[in-house]
Amino acid sequence: MSDPARLAAERVARGSYGRLIAMIAARSGDIAAAEDALAEAFQTALRVWPERGVPESPEAWLLTAARRTIGHAFRHEKVKTGATPTMTTLIEEREAERQGPFPDHRLQLLFVCAHPAIDEGVRTPLMLQTVMGLDAGQIASAFLTSPTAMSQRLVRAKTKIRDAGLRFQIPEPEQLSERLSAVLRAIYVAFGTGWDAGPGGDAGPGLVEEALYLARLTVDLLPQEPEPKGLLSLMLYCQARTEARRTPEGAFVPLDEQDPRLWSGSMIAEAEGLLTTASKTGQFGRFQAEAAIQSVHVMGRLNGEVQSGAQVALYYLLALQSPTIGILVARAAAYGDVKGPDAGLGLLDQIDASLAQSYQAYWACKAHLLHKAGMDAGPAYDRAIGLSNDPAIRAYLQDKRRVSGTGGGRQMDQA
Repeated sequence: MSDPARLAAERVARGSYGRLIAMIAARSGDIAAAEDALAEAFQTALRVWPERGVPESPEAWLLTAARRTIGHAFRHEKVKTGATPTMTTLIEEREAERQGPFPDHRLQLLFVCAHPAIDEGVRTPLMLQTVMGLDAGQIASAFLTSPTAMSQRLVRAKTKIRDAGLRFQIPEPEQLSERLSAVLRAIYVAFGTGWDAGPGGDAGPGLVEEALYLARLTVDLLPQEPEPKGLLSLMLYCQARTEARRTPEGAFVPLDEQDPRLWSGSMIAEAEGLLTTASKTGQFGRFQAEAAIQSVHVMGRLNGEVQSGAQVALYYLLALQSPTIGILVARAAAYGDVKGPDAGLGLLDQIDASLAQSYQAYWACKAHLLHKAGMDAGPAYDRAIGLSNDPAIRAYLQDKRRVSGTGGGRQMDQA
């Protein structure tokens, strides 16, 4: 196989997998069949392109090939069961597409995957695999479970959907709000996966940009809802610091050591505007709380006015709304920095030990607080270093440990 053919296929797989699945499934209504058809199209491409050359639009070529496979399957089904049900379904789906409110097939499929008949615990993972193109390992990492367990959950969900004959009907406008939270979670996890991958990572900038794009579309789709604005604001605050997160050599730089001159002023201004607009609805949600915390961090660096009390209050409200381990660890770090390390360590001790044992940020935070308290932080540092997959983060923690004896880490959410 020639390199141009392989590289073209890899480029489409990285950048357009989710969009292609969404476009295929939008017509067929069957996610598993869409994945099978696209996989077959890639196999055909890798066989044909080296001989005939890479087509001018590899993405369009793959879409056509996959849709042809789906069409063969429909014709086969038509012979078995008669044409009427299939034709009726196709007509209904095309009519729904024509009249629907969605400006993008990927956003449409995100809302379809949030169907109430699908188990709530698997909606977001299903979106991440089907629309965002994340593999089971990446999704498992975000949900603190094993790749095998996550893969099994996804397979069972797709089998259930197929066996139950659940049609992926496009939701009516009045159904969008009730499905919104799962969609926002999927967009945020996709952004976080790309953000954590950092420069040069497999998922990196492409996934971050796609998440931002989908968040903007969601804001436009549901302008009366405050949480999409809160999510977009949160992601923009983070993205604004991209250039300052690493040195030119790739070393990790924590938030309070970053050069604010490298931050994007336009993104910060947009984030502030979105957060202000969202707050006017009087409906305070998780993503607005996280965005407000980012605002406190960023504005504290820009104007030198550290609002420690506001930061602690926001973490308290956030933990009430969404007591995930990530948020509980971040709250402990904030309490530890403002109220003293013993207060932070006390909150860490309240976290479920079974969840904490493999959560890297927990051990980095614990090392930081133990060191501030004058206690032995070495074992906690070792655990944090061993759990990190990012060489730059490992080097940062190793340096802190070496310089200060037992170290003094920093919670990773302040990157």
